[in-house]
Amino acid sequence: MRTSFRSTGVGRLLFVTVLAIPLLGISSGAVAPFTAEDPGPRLTPSRNGAPFEGLTPIQHQLFINGHQVFNDAASVQGNLPATRPGLGPRFNAESCASCHGHPHLGGTSQKLNPQVELATREGATNHVPSFLKADGPAFEVRFKFKPDGMRDDSVHALFTISGRSDAAGCVLEQPDFKRAAAVDNLAFRIPTPMFGAGLIEAIDDETIIANMQTDAPKKFSFGIRGRPNAGGRPNTNENDNTITRFGWKAQNKSLELFVAEAFNVEQGITNELFPQEIEEAPGCRFNLTPERTTQVEALTPLDFPSDVVKAAFFIRFLAPPEPVPDSDSIVRGRTLFGDVGCALCHTPALRTGNATHAVLRDKDAKLYSDLLLHNMGSGLADDIHQGKARGDEFRTAPLWGLGERFFLLHDGRTKDLKEAIVAHASRGDWRYPASEANESVSRFNKLTEIDKQHVLNFLRGL
Repeated sequence: MRTSFRSTGVGRLLFVTVLAIPLLGISSGAVAPFTAEDPGPRLTPSRNGAPFEGLTPIQHQLFINGHQVFNDAASVQGNLPATRPGLGPRFNAESCASCHGHPHLGGTSQKLNPQVELATREGATNHVPSFLKADGPAFEVRFKFKPDGMRDDSVHALFTISGRSDAAGCVLEQPDFKRAAAVDNLAFRIPTPMFGAGLIEAIDDETIIANMQTDAPKKFSFGIRGRPNAGGRPNTNENDNTITRFGWKAQNKSLELFVAEAFNVEQGITNELFPQEIEEAPGCRFNLTPERTTQVEALTPLDFPSDVVKAAFFIRFLAPPEPVPDSDSIVRGRTLFGDVGCALCHTPALRTGNATHAVLRDKDAKLYSDLLLHNMGSGLADDIHQGKARGDEFRTAPLWGLGERFFLLHDGRTKDLKEAIVAHASRGDWRYPASEANESVSRFNKLTEIDKQHVLNFLRGL
């Protein structure tokens, strides 16, 4: 008997051969047993990167203006063609689009990493660290500890502006990545996709808490907790105790804060929320700070917002990813995804609250995340502390749009979805408890290969 099924829209046919007799593997005509495989990123185009339908004309223009800021490249003084000022003195990228470019602006790492070519652009004298690959993901790098043994946890930018034609006189050394790698002091992050982030911002705290408490007995039986902090809340802002939700460790509260920090940390661009240069070497300071500010003398209201605000509006109005149409395999995979317990953390949908913008108000955000922090064990631990998140804790990564991602997990260590699922399981050690995903991964591993394939097809259809 021959049976076939396909993952609709994923871009390849997957055939299953089922024999009525055991596969003994001793004859020349024996057929190898079927093994589930990751269908890979979607081959057919998607609409991801488009704005919400139903934006007002003003909102749509804000989206367009923010799209331009998000895509614009920065140079040191803004005196190079088609660039804005503010790059450096230390930086990882020259634009938001450098890291958030796939499958469209606002996404995640492209198939080919633009950071490699950026190392020597405009005569810059940077060397390319060994971990940075042309066919690998864009990276942000953190050091776990300082030379004196105290915790570091901060981003160490890949490049400096030394040697660039628009930075004459600046002399800065890159961080000693080689030494840090030798003593296992590096932690890597890849860009998080931003599609649908406006909906995530519009989810009320109480909705997140209520979902955390839903199915508590079942979650307990699976070993799933979601770490409570002060007042029974997950990762929280230390000042107002509201729930933070953006970034790999849910370290940022709002999109505007997320964007402002990225401008400063990733591109070295100062702004009204982060007005000081990270590097203040006198010979490398070419601009007044902050470099990107509110245009108080603008002649039109739409020109008044700062670049940070414009980029935040672009992200806020990015529509969520569209899944492919259901097939029998996808429907089966969705059911199995819940049966093995994955949906206990990767909550299929959370409802937004009474948001200011109608396109974000009272909507189902089908993000496949509870936005909580979870212990992931020593296998995924990056030993980085952020806010109240410890070195083995990560926000449940939203899975919407997974069908178009090349690189998986927080550090992009694999392109294979099945490997990424298995990597969620790990034992505890003297530093960290066992992963909360162990039971779910164990149940996934016990599925038949055909059922595993259904799960993979479902996930790549998101």
